[in-house]
Amino acid sequence: MSEAPARGFPRAEFEDRAERARRFMTEADLDALFVTSEQHVRYFTGFDSQFWASPTRPWFVVLPREGGPVAVIPEIGVPGMARTWVEDIRSWPAPRPEDDGVSLLVHVLSEVPQRFGRIGAELGPEMVLRMPVGDFFRVRDAIAPLAFADATPVLRRLRGVKSPAEVGKIRHVCQLVSAAFEALPGKLALGDTEWQACRKMRVEVLERGADGSPYMMGMSGPGGYDNIVMGPGDRALGGGDILIIDTGTTFAGYFCDFDRNFAFGQPSDDARRAHDVVYRATDAGIDAARPGATTTDLWRTMTEVLEAGGSAGNNVGRLGHGLGLQLTEWPSNRPGDDTRLVPGMVLTIEPGMVFAPGKMMVHEENIVVTEDGCELLTRRAPAEMPVIG
Repeated sequence: MSEAPARGFPRAEFEDRAERARRFMTEADLDALFVTSEQHVRYFTGFDSQFWASPTRPWFVVLPREGGPVAVIPEIGVPGMARTWVEDIRSWPAPRPEDDGVSLLVHVLSEVPQRFGRIGAELGPEMVLRMPVGDFFRVRDAIAPLAFADATPVLRRLRGVKSPAEVGKIRHVCQLVSAAFEALPGKLALGDTEWQACRKMRVEVLERGADGSPYMMGMSGPGGYDNIVMGPGDRALGGGDILIIDTGTTFAGYFCDFDRNFAFGQPSDDARRAHDVVYRATDAGIDAARPGATTTDLWRTMTEVLEAGGSAGNNVGRLGHGLGLQLTEWPSNRPGDDTRLVPGMVLTIEPGMVFAPGKMMVHEENIVVTEDGCELLTRRAPAEMPVIG
């Protein structure tokens, strides 16, 4: 495997993000962006901390349309934020529930040069406002007539197209997890539980250089599985079972998200056929991913293969999605999404089908859209399921 890329980014990367954000803000009639979530604070500042696991303290970043970013954060985070490119850092002695940064944030927002009278915030679908709602309302009332507006379109435009450095991190984690999946059959055995199988996979990716696996789903059943969001459990894997392991593993904050299917003992003819169908649908989705195509086009192309192969539908609602600082990002490969693909978009190609009552088969790979098509970031799965035992 090639040498791991640097974990952080040069200052120029953040300056470029800020400049793009200012351009998009102007087009959206916004005077500033106000973000509170881990992914957006990290995106605009480079602040990397495991302390997000604690819900006690809120964290705020304001990016004005004119000027540099302002971090409004608890005192405990000042040394870490000082290591980033952010120069304007304001803090308070959190936790202080009676005024947890509210008055300080109001002051910062009131300083924003105003042209449109609107501050963009994380208010739309797939966005997270990581502060007490009551505090948000207090800030809203205190800054009036300056008003909050939904910044979702701006944030989607920004993060939907990855820089080459971002793609490099995603490519790296996709490759190391692909290698772990390739090695996994030699470590699995009949009688393993779903938990044991997933634990072996988690150990494998960590030993190969991953930072963590926040998502390591394992689900099994005789001849197929009935969902792809539960598990792993204590179910022992026996002859005729199909196991899916789907992982969101990270490197330097960036996720991969793909799965592999494993047969324990010889799979049934129905399971083999279903795996062949989703495999071919994945190929069709990869071939269709190119600039100018839409997410609806990807969905339609994969759906045609699935329906021709006998699919009775699926309970997932889409056939892939965006990928980056989060396990799942906008857009969705579904009818009516209609997002037009452009170079730099990172997507999952994820066809799935119900092929018998209570039996599903799903397959997933990760790609980046290029100038003339797409690049497969994962190593393509074998056309036939590995057989264990």
